[in-house]
Amino acid sequence: MNRIWIVVPAFNEEKNISSTIQDLKKHGYKNIVVVDDESRDHTVEKAKKAGVIVLQHIINRGQGAALRTGIEYALDQNADIVVTFDADGQFLASDLKGLIQAVEKKEYDISLGSRYLGKKMEIKIKNPLNHLVFAIRQVFLKGGRVFNYIFTRTWFSDSQSGLRAMNRHAAKAIEITQDRMAHATEILEQIAKKKLRFIELPITVRYTDETIEKGQGGKGLLAGFRIAKQYVFRKVVS
Repeated sequence: MNRIWIVVPAFNEEKNISSTIQDLKKHGYKNIVVVDDESRDHTVEKAKKAGVIVLQHIINRGQGAALRTGIEYALDQNADIVVTFDADGQFLASDLKGLIQAVEKKEYDISLGSRYLGKKMEIKIKNPLNHLVFAIRQVFLKGGRVFNYIFTRTWFSDSQSGLRAMNRHAAKAIEITQDRMAHATEILEQIAKKKLRFIELPITVRYTDETIEKGQGGKGLLAGFRIAKQYVFRKVVS
């Protein structure tokens, strides 16, 4: 059986990390590494209690840096397939089977989950203001596809999905230099630049008041502009 490693970047996810790990284990995934990005809550303790490997950044570096740490660790463990999976409870472990199978068949180097390809978004938002933020964020996400196309000359339906499965070749080829949220665009650019064979597959994404209020989801278009600025600035100075 292929050695499959799940990389879970986490920052202040004490409310969700246990259920996220439980969902992954329920679906048979045992090789799980949580990369804690200097959380200020009980994320580390809960992840360790859930029985997974926990790596810790001593300073907050950003999700891109956490992914890089986790992917490098998985490769050191001789992973054949590396999966990236967010800690906030938005993704379903049941969606991983299709993503992994696409890579196992050796037709693709990387499979990308997309919330815009047929599966529903589970929206459990009660706060009216968060409904507005959600709507604004959808505008940003769809607009991000155009931004990505400008830099990659390749069309991706979901510009910011954190759910991916990649073979060892892709995991080694993709160079993540963007420490923070601009890494998502950088990964798509690397896929195009390195001519990696990719496929997008439908996934379900769950939205709650908590996920909207936390992180970039609670910042709407401002987060989108910040991500774009980070990416463009790094391109200019590199």
